[in-house]
Amino acid sequence: MANTPHITRRGLLRAAALVPVAGALAACATPQTQAPASSAAPAATSAANPLGVDAKKPLEVWIFDGGFGNAYATDIHQPLFKTKYPDAEIKHNVTKEITKVLQPRFAGGNPPDVIDNSGANAMDMGALAQDGQLQDLAPLLDAPSWDDPNVKVKDTLDPAVVEFGTYDGKFHVLGYVNYIHGIWYSQKTFRDNGWTVPKTWDEFLALCETIKKAGKMAPFTYAGKHPQYLYEPLLTMAAKIGGNEVLVNIDNLEDGAWSAEPVRQAAEAWAEVGAKYLMQGTAGLDHVQTQTAQNKNEVAMLPCGSWLENEQKTTTPEGFEYGMFPIPDFTGSDKMPYGTLHTQPGESFIVPSRGANPQGGMEYLRAMLSKKAAGDFSELVSTVSVVKGAGEGRDLSPGAKSATEALAAAGANTVYYRWRSWYGQLHDEAVAATGQLMTGGVTPEKYVERLQKKADELKADSAIKKYKR
Repeated sequence: MANTPHITRRGLLRAAALVPVAGALAACATPQTQAPASSAAPAATSAANPLGVDAKKPLEVWIFDGGFGNAYATDIHQPLFKTKYPDAEIKHNVTKEITKVLQPRFAGGNPPDVIDNSGANAMDMGALAQDGQLQDLAPLLDAPSWDDPNVKVKDTLDPAVVEFGTYDGKFHVLGYVNYIHGIWYSQKTFRDNGWTVPKTWDEFLALCETIKKAGKMAPFTYAGKHPQYLYEPLLTMAAKIGGNEVLVNIDNLEDGAWSAEPVRQAAEAWAEVGAKYLMQGTAGLDHVQTQTAQNKNEVAMLPCGSWLENEQKTTTPEGFEYGMFPIPDFTGSDKMPYGTLHTQPGESFIVPSRGANPQGGMEYLRAMLSKKAAGDFSELVSTVSVVKGAGEGRDLSPGAKSATEALAAAGANTVYYRWRSWYGQLHDEAVAATGQLMTGGVTPEKYVERLQKKADELKADSAIKKYKR
């Protein structure tokens, strides 16, 4: 389509309300002006109302119905908000299809007030930020905390929350949960079979072989329909091999970042697992199906984050005793030590700038960040909140305890990446390529070439906002 202007990312948001995604990507569009902020005027601010909330204005909340369910919103966060704003009607909604349901609302200029933008079908937050669709949450950070007027909200949070939620210098996204990633297993099953947690890749492969030969269960699986569950341990392994700069270079779209040798080595290692040790039918199963198979002792190990235990609470048998271990050492010369973990703020909450009640949306987040609300949340869903000290004095479940201990042991040896939220198209490409890698449809060499090519395309596209860390 020569001589036509670039389709903007905002154009994609608008097109999504009218045509399927594939059609939107293929269509031509003229550049759009940036979305105006909400015209909703805040009420007068005061010590008791630092964000200028209209106490009688309705609040529309959408929660991702995933690993943490939505009872924490209806039973903890919303009742707390109502203690201060009893006349404000809260319109509570849940969905597993965040993009499908809510992206058209952004395109139409009538988004809701608070969104838990999480899960496999989350909206592209880099695009939303670029298009001016997200509220600047700086006033929330500088507001007094819900618990103590002498302590600002930002001082109650893990510092990584602000770093991860900042896009082009503005804080737009509140990660509420400290996601801790690793390989999950049943501590009881390991004890009953005399298996020990592997600390090297050779030990891991030997354990897989032992389990396979025993014939009672498959050694390994992952959410085949959602291959991002597998590219996470692959990239963590690459960082262990080559150092944290491997992931920094990928985030920054550096030349050759994806085709670097540590990434290729990690792809080769996980491709071998895909070829030899996967549970039959893995490629056609989603996360719940593979996790339930583990609960039934049909498979021994799978990669996941610290939401797993709560997500599976209705199917996990008594005494299963979840445990988590970090990615084993690949070689004796890995640049990062055993115990290195991928951990970062997740369960991302946003307040749309064009919503009817952005002040109420920010106030809802302020209530969520109270120590009691965060602590009740952590205990209810067996995970770790980003609010400092929220888990103190709480009873931790086996999985949460295992993940917390692993995080403490890791110390400063933690890694993360941000390209997934910055560049939605690269995430989509990585999902497709990783699925093919694990089923033998693409070699490790072609895998890294494919992702490098996509990264290079994004880097060269002037219509896409670039981010750095």
